Amino acid sequence: MEIKEEGTSEEGQHFLPTAQANESDDTRFTSIQKIPNEPQLEFILACKDLVAPVRDRKLNTVVQISVIHPTEQSLTRYSCTEIVEGTRDPLFLTGVTFPSEYPIYEETKIKLTVYDVKDKSHDTRSFLGYASFKVGELLKSREQLLSLSLRTSDGGKVVGTIDVSVVTMGEIEDGEADHITTDGQGQKCALVCECAAPESVNGKDNLPFLNAVLKNPVYKLYRFPTSDNKWMRIREQMSESILSFHIPKELLSLHIKEDLCRNQELKELGELSPHWDNLRKNVLTHCDQMVNMYQDILKELNNETGSSFKSSSSKGEKTLEFVPINLHLQRMCVHSPHLKDALYDVITVGAPAAHFQGFKNGGLRKLLHKFETERRNTGYQFIYYSPENTAKAKEVLSNINQLEPLVANHADLLLNSASQHSADSLKNSLKMLSEKTELFVHAFKDQLVRSALLALYTARPGGILTKPPSPKGSTEQSSPQDQPPPMKRQDSIPHHSDYDEEEWDRVWASVGKSLNCIIAMVDKLIERDGNSDGSCRSQDEEKDPSLADSLTPHPREDWHEQLHPLILTLKECVGEVVSRARQSLTFVLLQELAYSLPQCLMLTLRRDIVFSQALAGLVCGFIIKLHTSLHDPDFLQQLHTVGLIVEYEGLLSTYSDEIGMLEDMAVGISDLKKVAFKIIEAKSNDVLPVITGRREHYVVEVKLPATMFESLPLQIKEGQLLYVYPVLFNVGINEQQTLAERFGDVSLQESINQENFELVKEYYSIFMEKMPPDYISHFQEQNDLKGLLDNLHQNIQAKKRKNVEIMWLAATICRKLNGIRFTCCKSAKDRTSMSVTLEQCSILRDEHQLHKDFFIRALDCMRSRQAQGALNESDDPETGCLTDNKPTSRHFYPVALLLVSSHLLVVWLILSLALLLAKYQ
Repeated sequence: MEIKEEGTSEEGQHFLPTAQANESDDTRFTSIQKIPNEPQLEFILACKDLVAPVRDRKLNTVVQISVIHPTEQSLTRYSCTEIVEGTRDPLFLTGVTFPSEYPIYEETKIKLTVYDVKDKSHDTRSFLGYASFKVGELLKSREQLLSLSLRTSDGGKVVGTIDVSVVTMGEIEDGEADHITTDGQGQKCALVCECAAPESVNGKDNLPFLNAVLKNPVYKLYRFPTSDNKWMRIREQMSESILSFHIPKELLSLHIKEDLCRNQELKELGELSPHWDNLRKNVLTHCDQMVNMYQDILKELNNETGSSFKSSSSKGEKTLEFVPINLHLQRMCVHSPHLKDALYDVITVGAPAAHFQGFKNGGLRKLLHKFETERRNTGYQFIYYSPENTAKAKEVLSNINQLEPLVANHADLLLNSASQHSADSLKNSLKMLSEKTELFVHAFKDQLVRSALLALYTARPGGILTKPPSPKGSTEQSSPQDQPPPMKRQDSIPHHSDYDEEEWDRVWASVGKSLNCIIAMVDKLIERDGNSDGSCRSQDEEKDPSLADSLTPHPREDWHEQLHPLILTLKECVGEVVSRARQSLTFVLLQELAYSLPQCLMLTLRRDIVFSQALAGLVCGFIIKLHTSLHDPDFLQQLHTVGLIVEYEGLLSTYSDEIGMLEDMAVGISDLKKVAFKIIEAKSNDVLPVITGRREHYVVEVKLPATMFESLPLQIKEGQLLYVYPVLFNVGINEQQTLAERFGDVSLQESINQENFELVKEYYSIFMEKMPPDYISHFQEQNDLKGLLDNLHQNIQAKKRKNVEIMWLAATICRKLNGIRFTCCKSAKDRTSMSVTLEQCSILRDEHQLHKDFFIRALDCMRSRQAQGALNESDDPETGCLTDNKPTSRHFYPVALLLVSSHLLVVWLILSLALLLAKYQ
């Protein structure tokens, strides 16, 4: 289907109008029942015995479809067929589809006007004849075929006939007509497809779930001949996704919450030396400004009530930075007389990139590398931590925020079980408390926490703090002469002999000791048989005799009183660990922000923008893939055992601003590795996904209705995280890529393709290792994946110009691995539509026996701008298509300006010649 952004037809009128009549008007007419997300009326056309107005030329026929609504009695142009050249009996491959949103009644009149197109380039038409019928006539036609006479005017002479063959018809709301569909075996019209009627491929019970994510579907109907001269029917669907705005709003809320928490932790860092305190104040000022900006953007997005997608003309708007460009589902349903009905989905979206931020200095891939290099080599007064250590600090802080309340909650549950004097409940509560506390202790077994504590000590006033109090209670005071010189930039944390490194070990080890005391007390409470003098001293008790008395149960005291002081001790120890670790790791994050504040925060903003656009498309693709494969046990097993491969097909050139777009896109797609999915049961009608986590790790909770949720494997229902493997392959295809390959640099594209090929190989290895042998043997019999991978590697290494074979091989591998397909260019329009239609026709040829003589015609039919109502080329400056046939004059400078300088004129002539040679080579 031709990618289009605005819902207009080629005549400039609404392509999918909603019902205009009010309820009182609707009751006067018998309307066709509207099945959600399914077309209510589809038919195909054929003409016979057309009379040519001029005998010396053959007809180039096109049919204009118009609608006369009974509530308005006015003519509305609806759609067009493709142009069929040089025949008196044209069979139109393009059908006519009325979606469920379109108001159709028995009394609705459809007018078919036949034209002869004399000049396609200027769309010069001459009128041949017309015919009209009411929808109710189709209901009465049990043969599902109307043969109408074409007349030149009211009561004029007959100039031929036109056949209307019904493919799909909805039901009459008052039950006056049955559901009308084609029946392949008893077909009386040879033009109608010889296959089953298009039931919902996905299952009608799933439609409400999918309708909550997709909206405003546009349908196109085609019928193509097979190699044995039978007919297959193809229905294209293009739908918007409300996730275009929902996911950015979810992410912005998370970012605001995360940044507010970080700012508060910076404020609670404690007293710092003047140098570090000034840095902290500067960081807080800038971070507060960033939070305010995110809050303003979120407010603007919440106020958006218009379209559910962002058009390419809005890609430079600041308030819509986080929203993906032109996000749509492109679906092709194939109803073939030979094979089972098949469905092919591609998500089309503009390349995730920060357009408002601009690409003057490159994209994220270049900017992040430059930032890290300068940060590593600078002499600025801060402590250098690698990106890995910074990410580790964020992870530990996140674990702290999650585990601390869990430990406290399970400790309270243990006390509650003790109050009930239930041994079984006490054991279960103790087990949960032990598990969470062990996770808590394990989170701090990292050298980063130890080194961060030392760094924080050196940043306190005085430079070096004294050792903590000794067991005897003596303290050591610091003197002014002990203070170190001002801190210079460090590649590692210096060692200070006055800092007691063992103190941290004692602090977090006390948590484990407290837990052991609780375990021992619970054992004694359960095993108590009336002998109060028995005691059991653990190894920890022998080291600390002061705890022995608290572990000796007394018959007259209840379990709650025995455990309460031990629980308080555990909570105090946990609180002490959390306080120290949180401050030290917050100090690590301060180092990242302290260097080049504006640049650091702008990079964070840019990365958030690109990631938001990428994640919106990923979540949309994941939900649709889950929906279409919900009843495929092999796919579900692959989903929770291996994960899901997500293949992005990029069509960006490595020239000018698109280099920066490609750099942004590469980082944004790579960051999707931080995303995991979790499927939960929907408790209400709200099935929109929910995002939790932080910048380094996100969990997307996908809600399923109860009937769908119950069909999932046990592992998924229990909340197992489902991971994705995103890969990107880019091949520039427009004339700008010609310039890049002849005079520029394509190393960025080559490196991206090579890196992502390694990721595909890694996924393939995991797939072969983890999937059951019986499934793999069947899988390998059907798909020679190893050969496809080798072929893809050879094409990547070949460095052939505009090697579109890379895209085809990568897409084929993705489909055979049950993955999610994305196609992207700058705005997801011209180049994207060219790629999607070529892929669809290639699938029909290779998988569904499309007649070889109809491949080009089918491709032209799907790409027909007249039939699809696409925008004119002049509406958007985006260039490029797979055939590379765009005019090159738009890239030439005006000659009047070049004449100012003879040197510029020479350069212009050379470039013009080079472009012309490249174009016609």
